[in-house]
Amino acid sequence: MALHLPVASRVDQDTERGLAFDFLRSPAEGPRVLTGHADGIITMNIEEADHSARERIREELHEPYRTLLGHLRHEAGHYYWDRLIAGSIWLDDFHKLFGDEQQDYAEALERNYQQGPPAGWEQQHVSAYASVHPWEDWAETWAHYLHMLDTLDTALSFGLDTRQLEMEIDPFTPDALFRPTDAGAKRFLSFLNAWISLSAVLNELSRSMGQPDLYPFALPRPAVAKLHFIHLVVSEPRT
Repeated sequence: MALHLPVASRVDQDTERGLAFDFLRSPAEGPRVLTGHADGIITMNIEEADHSARERIREELHEPYRTLLGHLRHEAGHYYWDRLIAGSIWLDDFHKLFGDEQQDYAEALERNYQQGPPAGWEQQHVSAYASVHPWEDWAETWAHYLHMLDTLDTALSFGLDTRQLEMEIDPFTPDALFRPTDAGAKRFLSFLNAWISLSAVLNELSRSMGQPDLYPFALPRPAVAKLHFIHLVVSEPRT
């Protein structure tokens, strides 16, 4: 709502394109409930509200990060791909950055679970799972965009100015963006580099407590271009 994106209840506001949530537990006799999105319905396996269960799944899947909030942001990304990208003027640019979403999704998932991510995925994607399929690349990048927005907004609300942080970083430059000449490119770049600085400090704080990195990811240049693309899509004026 803060980003002025289309948000409507599927129950009583928009029964065709609205958003709804199913919070389900797997029955003892099966089948197992899978977290995911389908036609505006986001399904969450409530077993993952249990920390030990979620950590077990995270380790089984060799993931550096797994939270309920992360799930919600990722699955919302799938919903907004349908709302903002499919059939829109953005589709061609999506193909250039993320690839062709018409490739077999089930086959891509099976290949990932059997073989793991392709070699060199970290040079192109924000996470290993983003390498599975263009839809997953979009959803993962969307989730990271929301991670960045919310965490920086929280920091600012407490008066934390990232410009005052004594953390040396290698800042991104305009040539890493999707549209370097866009009118808002400079502002987005400031936002991006503020996140690089803040996340580095937050990771150091976590390590000081013997905890895993708060943000256990690195952003390659192609992922930065994708983040900027999502920012442009989100920032597009809507009636």
